[in-house]
Amino acid sequence: MITVHTIAALKEQLAIFRSTTQSIGFVPTMGYLHEGHESLLKKARNENDVVVLSIFVNPSQFGPNEDLDRYPRDLERDLAIAKKSQVDIVFAPSIEEMYPTKMKIHFLAEEQSKVLCGASRPGHFEGVLMVVTKLFHLVSPTRAYFGMKDAQQLAIIETLVRDYNFPLEIIRGETIREEDGLAKSSRNVFLCEKEREEAPALFQALVLAKEHFQKHRSVIDAIQKATEHVTKNTNAKIDYLQLLEYPSLAEVTEDSQEMIVAGAIYFENARLIDNQIFNVKGE
Repeated sequence: MITVHTIAALKEQLAIFRSTTQSIGFVPTMGYLHEGHESLLKKARNENDVVVLSIFVNPSQFGPNEDLDRYPRDLERDLAIAKKSQVDIVFAPSIEEMYPTKMKIHFLAEEQSKVLCGASRPGHFEGVLMVVTKLFHLVSPTRAYFGMKDAQQLAIIETLVRDYNFPLEIIRGETIREEDGLAKSSRNVFLCEKEREEAPALFQALVLAKEHFQKHRSVIDAIQKATEHVTKNTNAKIDYLQLLEYPSLAEVTEDSQEMIVAGAIYFENARLIDNQIFNVKGE
């Protein structure tokens, strides 16, 4: 495994692999890797000749009052996990390397970014699109792997790749969970003991909403069920609970086939997100 910190070094290493026309699987992350990331790396390893992992806490997707400085970082630990996962190249650049000058061209994510996390985090997805575009150009992967836990992010990136004809395939990875249903997340380390006991209620609430909607086809009632469950079983503040069409993230209509019920809740030092994606046939 080779670890590089500069764009020049990344290009040099990738040129060696490209000379033999090998497929490249790319897993972009902000580090502090967990089992969810490992599952993406495993999938990339099984489906490609070369695996590239990026570790970069991207400042452009954090708002002024968000946890950029507190976001967990442990490069040594991440490199050990990457080596165990048989990664070929780890790209771990500095902020100065990724953004040597002020960015003067920006994306506008439009309708998909105005709901769910985007409603309370203005500019977040524009920052995601900025860094993902840079990384896609630098790595030029055959396939890029993203987890379904960040389903809104995934939908927006799929739209980016489709609309701008990026020559790569986006591969979805299932959400990896703890035994009690809590979605794996780097931010889970910020939960105190009591909050950790309450946190699975978000997943439980989303399952209740999904099942209620499949039986009764009422978005309002389904979200009410989820809200009541979170309120009754946690001291968390609800950021949002919504049921929308997926991946368009538009309002559900009679013609909607695939849906997402998603939620975000705030504990004292952690904001947790989760979702359930399902279709009208009950799958």
